[in-house]
Amino acid sequence: MQTARIFNTTTLNKTVVNGFKCKFLHIRRMSTARKLDISGIYPPIATPFNVDESISWDKLKFNLDKWNKIPFKGYVVQGSNGEYAYLTVEERVEIVKCVRDATPKDKLIIAGSGCESTRDTIAMSSRMAEAGADAVLVVTPCFYKNGMHDRAMIQHFTKVADAVPVPVIIYSVPANTGIDLGAGVVAELAKHTDIIGLKDSGGDVAKLGNVVYKTKQDDFQVLAGSASFLLPANVMGCVGGVCALANVLGEAVCQLHSLYQTGQMNEARDLQHRLIAPNMDVTRKFGVPGLKLAMEWFGLYGGPTRSPLTPLTDPQVQEMVNDFRNSGFL
Repeated sequence: MQTARIFNTTTLNKTVVNGFKCKFLHIRRMSTARKLDISGIYPPIATPFNVDESISWDKLKFNLDKWNKIPFKGYVVQGSNGEYAYLTVEERVEIVKCVRDATPKDKLIIAGSGCESTRDTIAMSSRMAEAGADAVLVVTPCFYKNGMHDRAMIQHFTKVADAVPVPVIIYSVPANTGIDLGAGVVAELAKHTDIIGLKDSGGDVAKLGNVVYKTKQDDFQVLAGSASFLLPANVMGCVGGVCALANVLGEAVCQLHSLYQTGQMNEARDLQHRLIAPNMDVTRKFGVPGLKLAMEWFGLYGGPTRSPLTPLTDPQVQEMVNDFRNSGFL
């Protein structure tokens, strides 16, 4: 068999392409991945369920019809707020297909694809790409926490980025995983041509600034993982945010980002202050049940969560009502 030499980013491997036995050398390839601009605001969309906890496809399209009128850069599908952990592989893929079909082509689709093993993450990421995702969001594996040291993380994300056909965005969410990727690890991964960004939900603004600083030569993009620190994250050099609250108050979250971009800092600060309490309600305090309840208040379909998540109690609902009302949104 004739041998062709192809320059790539991966370590020495062999494969077959168009009848040629190809050697992939550890030389960085020219890639179009870094040309994908992910700056802007994304809601990590909630997955709508019927009363029997099956997916409500018509309600998903109903919500997308409303969200498509908001100036989002795109959608994160199958993030933490999409109850990704409670869905089958086929459900995850079908939801991405549905969202892609119902979304204007100028909006990006970023699909959550992280699994506990590198092998499964590669398989899931490849299927998300086939389903229409423009990029994949890969959460840190966490089950064997003691083994998830820096070397393991670098190996994991590198192997995934080497293997999948779309750009990779790292996802650090310490509240769910118990693992907080350090700035040094992110900076090392940012050298990979096809690892284009980080979504960080930890809330450490100093760390976000450090990541931006350490990766400024790598055309790397950092997204804030919450609306509660979107403005300070922007000030530190983040290019946007993946914000659960954008499911509910999409116009307001987009407005905050726009106010910062146009230098209206007083107005941006005031809006940021108002968003903090509602954001805490739909994330850290009450999670997905709180998010889905708030969606109902603003003309969207929230619906039930999948078990074992449960609805809020009456006192919790009243607390949320008070927070949204005191912040001027009800």
